[in-house]
Amino acid sequence: MRHSIWIAVAVAVLLGLMGSTYVVREGQVGMVLNLGRVARTGIGPGLHFKVPLVETALVFDRRLTVFNAEPERYLTSERKDVSVDFFTVGMIEDVRAFYRATGGDESLAVDRLAPIIKDSLRNEINSRTLKELVSGDRAEIIDRQLAAINKGASTVGVKIIDLRLKQIDLPTDSQVIQDVYRRMRAQRHQVASRLRAEGAEQAQTIRAGADKQQAVIVAEAERDAQRLRGQGDAEAAALYAKAANKDPAFYAFQRSLEAYRESFSDGKGVIMLERNDDFLKYFGNDR
Repeated sequence: MRHSIWIAVAVAVLLGLMGSTYVVREGQVGMVLNLGRVARTGIGPGLHFKVPLVETALVFDRRLTVFNAEPERYLTSERKDVSVDFFTVGMIEDVRAFYRATGGDESLAVDRLAPIIKDSLRNEINSRTLKELVSGDRAEIIDRQLAAINKGASTVGVKIIDLRLKQIDLPTDSQVIQDVYRRMRAQRHQVASRLRAEGAEQAQTIRAGADKQQAVIVAEAERDAQRLRGQGDAEAAALYAKAANKDPAFYAFQRSLEAYRESFSDGKGVIMLERNDDFLKYFGNDR
């Protein structure tokens, strides 16, 4: 009987010792609650003791943590709609404030931090144009708002070390995309019109050059033809003169035959002459 009592006492003492100790590891911070109220905070790494059944130990991770949030839509200074996706890197700085604000729930901390960060970013994005926001220095946007963000995050017991803009998009239902596409189409039409105008100008230049070359070639051909005709006529005249000098009667007879042939070549020609006209002298002459 006495042996059983000692065993029970030993078990109770062992359970009491186990319930009165807790361990805080490196990168963690501890907090002790006494009947639900915060008794001690900022407890560093090591083995620590607490009152069993009365006190409760909570351990939180103080290492850097990435807090992700849903993308938020903002308006630029020119009233353009953009969607900004961002994330924050932070750590628990004040365990008491963190526990009071979130009950130790990290997801609740993200929900509490998101509006603070989004409101700070809204002030910065609203003062910039879309071009400045996309092509500008994003780190400058963060640096200008990090102090204000940490002021609001202190109410949650969190310190924001860094904030990064992952992506800046145009929402698919935004009028901005339609404006961008419309501007792109206008630019393409402008380029096409310029190319067509340049092509028409070049075609006109080529046609003008071809017409000029054609006129030059025709003129040169006409000139050469006139020269050749003149040379032929001169040679023919020389031959006729030579033939006439050699036998004038035969030459006159030959010329008359050519005149008859040309006059009656179509078979319908009618010439009314006197009987003794010189043009008919070879018709009645058998020589």
